[in-house]
Amino acid sequence: MLTGNIRNKVDKIWTDMWAGGITNPLTVIEQLTYLMFIRSLDEKELEIESAEALSGESLQKIFPQTEDGQDMRWSKFKTKDSRIIYDIVGTKVFPFIKTMNGESQSAFSRYMQDAMFLIPTPQVLQKIITGLDELYEYDIKDLDMQGDVYEYMLGKLSQAGTNGQFRTPKQIRDMMVRLLAPTPDDKICDPACGTAGFLVSCAEYIREKFETEMSSEQWEHFSGDMFTGFDTDRTMLRLSAMNLMLHSITQPRIDYVDSVSKQNSISSTYDIVLANPPFTGTVDEESINDNLKAVCSTKKTELLFVALFLRMLRKGGRCSCIVPDGVLFGTTKAHKALRKELVENHQLQAVISMPSGVFKPYAGVSTAVLVFTKTGAGGTDKVWFYDMKADGYSLDDKRTPIEANDIPDILARFHNLEGEADRKPTEQSFFVKKSAIAANDYDLSINRYKEVVYEKVEYDAPDVIMARLDELTINIASKMEELRGLIGE
Repeated sequence: MLTGNIRNKVDKIWTDMWAGGITNPLTVIEQLTYLMFIRSLDEKELEIESAEALSGESLQKIFPQTEDGQDMRWSKFKTKDSRIIYDIVGTKVFPFIKTMNGESQSAFSRYMQDAMFLIPTPQVLQKIITGLDELYEYDIKDLDMQGDVYEYMLGKLSQAGTNGQFRTPKQIRDMMVRLLAPTPDDKICDPACGTAGFLVSCAEYIREKFETEMSSEQWEHFSGDMFTGFDTDRTMLRLSAMNLMLHSITQPRIDYVDSVSKQNSISSTYDIVLANPPFTGTVDEESINDNLKAVCSTKKTELLFVALFLRMLRKGGRCSCIVPDGVLFGTTKAHKALRKELVENHQLQAVISMPSGVFKPYAGVSTAVLVFTKTGAGGTDKVWFYDMKADGYSLDDKRTPIEANDIPDILARFHNLEGEADRKPTEQSFFVKKSAIAANDYDLSINRYKEVVYEKVEYDAPDVIMARLDELTINIASKMEELRGLIGE
């Protein structure tokens, strides 16, 4: 989440680029992201050098260990004359980052091949470099910066949400990852990956939990085929490739794929699916994969993607995904069919209702997190519901940090569901039996089952209230007489 100071710095850089002649919004975003990536590579190189000094071992570097190679580092060129900087970035650094992964088949190389350096003048480039250095004076290393800036700029342009292009807040992504608790042996997919935020959150979680005990085979799996992401926006794919590479994931499968179309035939492949798929969209009926229509015959993307997750998971595979509230209680045949599929043919474990402000300022839609396991043979006995009221941030457009935060409670309770057995529907979390859900047309909205306890209000007897009104009338009349006397004087 970008703070006010960081947003102001980004605005200043944006204005400098716009004034310098870069007037296409996506070009602004993409060029700025390239430069942040170039800066981040130097930060990563400094970390490698520090680790090398501590360990005494020779480690693999990012930049060539030659004079020209070292000249490409941000810390080396940023103080030079603007014309020299422009030449180094345009003729050396940019070609280097386009091919730095070597193999043309890597995700990074594939989506960087058509990237272009479009900063128009040395003066504009120098202003951006200065602005980014000022930006990095703030504590932004853990902010997943490329994605946060992309999100902020789309929101600033009132484009966020038009095509589902707004990122899931990091605290929500991390919560969803921790609900599933992936392991170093899992294969993980986000079929609507955007800037690869879910994949990055998974990578961070796996490092946190397993880094000291992972085998060489698991590290090889981690850097390569553990992570898969699909998107239909090449800009997003480039951002994903850069984002993952900075998290030591050098060979992910990041592909240009319309996930719900006939183009995607992947089935029974992944252990984990995490996603925030596009909402409120529709797709061309002829392009939809037939096996998705067999689950729910619809053109609505929010339904098709959930059906897709079921297909792409292997048996025993688990999913945590965000859906708009309409998926939970929609009355169309497709809505009911999808919910019945989850409840009757697989194991629906949890429905976590989130407050409508979670995606502000980009969208005010009410959403929920679904957690389920693909079984193909049922397994839903009861479903755990949780009414999230706070996620650690205010629910207005500013989304400033606050103390109220249900996420730790959600995680603690989800990982100890035995302790939830006696919770009542009047509490913040509770179980609902499958039979009750089936009896309600498989409605999964928490308000269908939550019971509200109304406090009984005791009122005074009518004659007491009337006596009190008489007393007030007498007092008012007395004050009026006193006021008339003062005016008369």
